[in-house]
Amino acid sequence: MSAPTKLFEPYQLGPITLPNRLAMAPLTRNRAVPPGMVPSPLAVEYYGQRASAGLLITEASQVSQQGQGYQDTPGIYSKEQVAGWKKVTDRVHEKGGRIFIQLWHVGRISHTSLQPNGGTPVAPSAVRAKGKTFVGGTFTDISEPRALDLAEIPGIIDSFKRAAANALAAGFDGVEIHGANGYLLDQFAKDGANKRTDAYGGSIENRARLMLEVAKAVATEAGANRTGIRISPVTPANDISDSNPQPLFDHIVDGLSALKLVYLHVVEGATGGPRDIAPFDYASLRKRFGGAYMANNGYDFALASQVLAAGSADLIAFGKPFISNPDLVERLKTGAPLNEWDKATFYGGGAKGYTDYPALGEKLEAAQ
Repeated sequence: MSAPTKLFEPYQLGPITLPNRLAMAPLTRNRAVPPGMVPSPLAVEYYGQRASAGLLITEASQVSQQGQGYQDTPGIYSKEQVAGWKKVTDRVHEKGGRIFIQLWHVGRISHTSLQPNGGTPVAPSAVRAKGKTFVGGTFTDISEPRALDLAEIPGIIDSFKRAAANALAAGFDGVEIHGANGYLLDQFAKDGANKRTDAYGGSIENRARLMLEVAKAVATEAGANRTGIRISPVTPANDISDSNPQPLFDHIVDGLSALKLVYLHVVEGATGGPRDIAPFDYASLRKRFGGAYMANNGYDFALASQVLAAGSADLIAFGKPFISNPDLVERLKTGAPLNEWDKATFYGGGAKGYTDYPALGEKLEAAQ
C-alpha cells in the first residue's frame, strides 16, 4: 500500500460526490468517426474503462464545425454527436463514474480543409500562429486566420451555450470550458494573439471579456455548479504568449469566481512540458477562486500527495498516465507499476494504444 494521502479521499464537487481526487485530464485522441465527427464505439469502451477516476474530463470537443482544428476530433453540436456521446455517458454511469465534456473552439489553430465550405479559420486578429495541425493523415502548416467581426462574437458565445445544452442532453454530469493552450478564448485573452482595438482588445478587461462572457453563458445554461474551466497562464502551446500574464489571469479568475464556477483547472507551466517555464504565482489564483482548484501538468503520486496535503489544490488532473493505465487509481493506491504509454498511438488509429492497455488484474491473469 502507498503512504497516507488525500488523493483517495472523497470530494464534494458541487452536487457531485467524487470518490477520489484524481481527475482524468482532457486528452485529444483523434478517433471520432468522419464525416460527422461522432464518438466511436471504441470511445464508449475507452471512457468506460477509466470510470474509476474521481472525474473524467473528455477530450476537447468542438462547439461548431468552425471550432475544429484537427482531423477526427469529436463535436457536440449535432444530433448524431449527442447520440454518440450519450452512449459514452451511459457506459461511464453504468460503471459508477462521473464525466464532464470539454467544450472547444480552436480559433486560429486550424486549416481551411476543416472549415465550413473551406473557409478561413477565425481569430481575434489576423495573426498566424507558427505551428502545425493534423489533417489528411499528415502534419501541415496552420492556415492564415481572419479577425472575427464584432458582429460575429455573439454567435461564438451562443455556440458554447448550445454545446452546453447538448452536453446535458447527452447525459454529461457537467462541462469544462477550454480556455487554455492557445485556442480561441486564450487567443482573445493574450496580447501576443489579440491586436484588436475594440471592446475585445487592448486592456486586460477587454481581452478577458470573451472568456468571461462565454463562462457566464455556459454557466447559465448548464448551472454554475456543473461548469468548470481550464486555463494555462504561461504555456507557449500553439504559439501563444502574453506580455504580463499575472495581472491578466488574476483579473480573469476574479471574474470566474464571481460566476461561482465549480472548478478552476490550471495548467501550471508549459502544457506537457516544464512546470517552471516562467514565473507565475498560482497561489494567487487559488486564493481568488471560490470553487475547487484542479492542478494539472507533470503530477505524479508524490507531487500530487504533497500539493493536496499543503492545501494548494483540491483535485489533481493526470493526463498521459490515464492513457496507458485505465485503472490508474488502483495502481497508485496499491503502489503497483504503471504501464508505459505508446506515443505513436496517441493521435488517430483504432483500438491499439487506445482500449487495449491492460488493467492490473488482466495483466496478472495474463502472467499466470
